[in-house]
Parts: sequence; C-alpha cells; structure tokens
Amino acid sequence: MATEPMPARPGEEAFAEFLARGGVGLFDGAMGTMLYARGVFLNRAFEELNLERPGLVRDVHREYAEAGAQILETNTFAANRFRLSAHGLAGKVQEINARGVALAREGGGGQVWVAGAIGPLGARIEPFGPIGRVEVRDIFAEQARALAEAGVDLFVLETFTHLPEIEEAVRAVRAVSSLPIVAQMSVTKGGVTPEGVAPGEVATRLAAAGASAVGVNCSEALAALDALEGMRAATALPLAGQPNAGQPRSVEGRNIYLATPDYLVAWGKRAVRAGARLLGGCCGTLPDHVRALRAAVAGAAPAPPPPSRASPKRAPARATPVPRAHKSALARALTEERFVTGVEMPIPVGWVADDVVAAARAFAKAGAVFLALPEGSRAEARMPPMVLARLCGGVQGIEPVVHASCRGRRLVRIQSDLLGACAMGVSNLLVVTGEPLEAGADARDDLEVDSIGAVNLVAALNRGEALGGSPIGEPTRFHVGVRLDATAHDRKREVSRFAWKVDAGAEYAVTAPVFDAKALASLLADLPTRALPVIATIWPLRSSREAEFFEQEMADIPVPVPLVERMKKAEASGAAAQEGIAIARELAAELRPMVQGLQVVAPGGDPAAALAVLEGL
Repeated sequence: MATEPMPARPGEEAFAEFLARGGVGLFDGAMGTMLYARGVFLNRAFEELNLERPGLVRDVHREYAEAGAQILETNTFAANRFRLSAHGLAGKVQEINARGVALAREGGGGQVWVAGAIGPLGARIEPFGPIGRVEVRDIFAEQARALAEAGVDLFVLETFTHLPEIEEAVRAVRAVSSLPIVAQMSVTKGGVTPEGVAPGEVATRLAAAGASAVGVNCSEALAALDALEGMRAATALPLAGQPNAGQPRSVEGRNIYLATPDYLVAWGKRAVRAGARLLGGCCGTLPDHVRALRAAVAGAAPAPPPPSRASPKRAPARATPVPRAHKSALARALTEERFVTGVEMPIPVGWVADDVVAAARAFAKAGAVFLALPEGSRAEARMPPMVLARLCGGVQGIEPVVHASCRGRRLVRIQSDLLGACAMGVSNLLVVTGEPLEAGADARDDLEVDSIGAVNLVAALNRGEALGGSPIGEPTRFHVGVRLDATAHDRKREVSRFAWKVDAGAEYAVTAPVFDAKALASLLADLPTRALPVIATIWPLRSSREAEFFEQEMADIPVPVPLVERMKKAEASGAAAQEGIAIARELAAELRPMVQGLQVVAPGGDPAAALAVLEGL
C-alpha cells in the first residue's frame, strides 16, 4: 500500500481535507512541562501567560514547530469561564483564547495547523456534581466560539476522564463550529477510562456526539496503545494518540519524566500499526521527543480501518431495575404504607461484634424491623458498616440499613464500595454527605461528591449503569434513603436539597434527631413533595450535658429549653436516664401521626434505652 507523506506545508491545506485524504499528522508536546521548566509556578493560570508573557508562550510554540510538529495546540487548556474564575479572570475568556490562537500562529510561522485546546472543567458535573449540563454546554461553547472567531483550524478536546462531560463538550463545540474536533480521553491500564468505560464504548459515543477523530492523551503509553486498539475495532474515525513521556518520577518534590525520545518513537510506530493517524505527546514530551517521532513516522501509513465502516452494535439494553417493593422487607413495608420502627446502633471499636448482634436480636423481639449502622469516626478503629451489616444479616426479623458516607472517598471508590455492599447482601442504604474534617491548618477538602451526587450514582447502579454510563450487567438492588434535617438553619436550602435528592432517586428519608415535633411538622409542610416516606429519629437523652451538647456542638439540632430544664431537674435527683426515656416516648407519640416510621438511637451503643423506648411504642 502506498504511503501518504506528511504534508510539507500543512498550513496550505485545510485540516478537514488532510483527515479525508489520509496520512499521519504530528502534534506538539507538553506546553505545561515547558512553561514549568522555565520557572512558571503550577499554582498560577498558565493561560494568563498569553497576556502577561506572550513571548514565552510564542517561543515554546516555535520550538515545537522547529522540531517538526504540524499541529500546535493553543495555550488555552483551562481558558474557560469556570476555571479562570478561580484566578479572577472569568471576564477574559475571549481575550485569552484569541491571544492564544495568535501566539500559536506566530510561533508556527504560518506553516502549521493551529488546534484550539479545550480541557475539562476540573469539577464534577450533573448528575454527580453541582454543575448542570446546560451550564456545562454554555461554558464550553463560549470558549469554542472565542477560539473559532480567532481562526483555529481544528479543536482538540483533551484529558477528560468523565465520558459524559466530554460528550457535552463535543456537542457544545459542534453547536458553534463545523471545524474538525479531535476528542481525547485519559485512560488507565487496559485502555479503560478512570471510571471503567471501555475504549470501544468511548469511541462509539464520541462519534455519535459529533467528533471528527477520537483518541487518548495524558496516559501511560501502553494503556494508550490498548485504548487505540479498542477504538479501532469500534469506529472508522481517525484515531489520535498523545501519551505521556513515560511514568513520572518524584525528584526533590518535582515530577520528572525520564523517558527518552526512543521510548516515544517505539510507541509511535506501534500506534501507527494500530491505526493512529494523529500522534504527539502529553506530559513530559519535549521538542526532542517530537523531533524523533517526526523522523520515525514520516511517510508511515496507518493501518486501514476495520472492514465494516458501520458503527458496531451498542451494548445490550440495560437490565430492568428491581421494583422497589422487591428490594428489601423495609422497602416492601414502606411501599405498602405500613408503619415501621428501627434502631440506630453505633459501631463499636475493634472487630468483635457479638454485642451488636445480640442487641439486634433484642431489637427484633421488641418489634424493630431495621438496624441502622452509621459510619463511626475515622479517627477510631471501627469496622465498615457493610461488614457489620453482614454479621447482623442472619438475625431474623430485622434488616440492616447501612450509612453510605461520601467523606474521604473518591467517586470511583464510592462506586466500588457500593458494588461490594450489594455483593455482601446489603439492600438498604442511607446516603449521607458525612461530617467534615475538623477545622485546622492541616485540614483539607476531602469531599469530591455530596449525598445528592451519590444518590445519582446509586440510581445509575440500580439501572445497571456504571459511573461513566457503561453497563455493569445485573443491576444493583439498593433501597435508597437520604437524610432530612427538621431544624436546619437554612430551611430553604434544606428543602431544595431534599427536592434534588428526590429527583436523583431517593426512596425514603430519615430525619436527624428530632426534639421539637412542631419543627418537623413545619418542615414537612414546606417540602415540595411528600412522595417519600419519612422516618423520624428519636434520641433518648441521658443527661443535661448531652442535651447541651446538641445545643452547643450540633447547632442544627437544638434541644428546646423546657427539655433541657427537665433533664437538669431529673439529673439532680439521679433520674436523668429515666427522664430521657420518658421524653423520647412523648416525642414518639407526637411524631407518629406525621411520619411512616420511627428510628430510636441507642446512645453510646447501649441498647437498654432504645429497647425501653421501643417497648413504650
């Protein structure tokens, strides 16, 4: 088969024409690596350099062009309104992107194609994050419009890890321009995305969204090769590959890429044999890498596309979700509008759970139908709730409700934990955001997704879909509960968040401890829907100090002054525990007409108080 040489002057030919006629094209390397090596700090917006230090950016472009790159990516990777806002630059989207195009054009001397670089938002989007899809499309369309008006030859969407986000980005770009779009994702071992989506699925969905070429970047070379091979089997679109220059090594606190140009050359030859049409490099790729790659693949012919150019059949339809009433006994009872009772039992320190299992038997005899297991403090040695749920699963007449907390977990870790919980027989979940780390100089944000995003994830798994939208086979069968706070300071926010949880797929709600029945009645009246059954939580107070703890340390759960005074008087006479149980029974009587269930907390892990309240019901 005759080979197509690299065009000598690609600037004289439209990029779309080049894609149509065949041949191999060469991207540049790592703009970020080059700027960092020249003393630019990582905590600043590299894109601002288009305005502040244009000569530096132009010089980097020139070095890559002189090394043989035919396609220069603009220094606009994060030049969108959302990411620029963190640096006070949201109002300069047009200016930064336009200048970025001009600098690439100048650095290439008019002899290269200029690709408008667009990267991800760096935050979770709907349904797993707070950024709505309409807003996502608007943000990407604004940047794409600025790049198109400045005269780019094509767009490169790169380093995305969440397939639905890059799909929205492709659609947004296509809505404002007919120029070619090269859509690239980052992948991990085996060529799958960090969220587990197979390369064939990626290629098929990006093609459907409107991409002109699909591929992979910012990934380990072998993983990128696996991805290209998987994409080749799924699409006839041109393929693009821009891996990192090997694995980074930490040297005195800096990530250094030590792979030689020969490493990238060897990869490039394999990539062309796998069908790649567009080559280049990402992190750590310097002009020397590009120069060597140019010499190695000039005149090479990529492997032909698969015999059939028709899109492959999509994955089979997702399995039918399990009906709610079939998920668990608790779900059945709530579906049938039967009143339910349960107990929340703290998880003990250590690994021995005999006392909890014994308490579960006692609770079942007292009429409880569920045992809620919250996640304990991460500073203490406690087993995970799902493990304790498995240990208590053999107790007849009572079902575990596992608290699923988002704190300290990446979204992919939450997904893994949920699949494990389902495999271990857990059906009932209470999805909570979780308590934040204590404030301090060393405190860090450990929350990637909150309870609303996690409920959306559970709902997807219940439909048989993983985080990235790919099928998981048999769907999970989780009965999904959420938290509701009757005395939240920001009532409007609590009500709106509850509505979002309902929309996400919540099936029942459990309140925070309630000490004021009127407050709960007021909240229930404000909710936009009562489609969900509500289970109210009762906490038997043990002392006036505990009552004051809620007032001082958990300000969103205040104890009314009259109850505090009752506990003080009872404590003076040595009858605080009995008075706390009496108050809990009174609250239960007030709350029962408003809700479909009651949950009694076993304070301090002592089941006696909870049993006393249950028996009073």
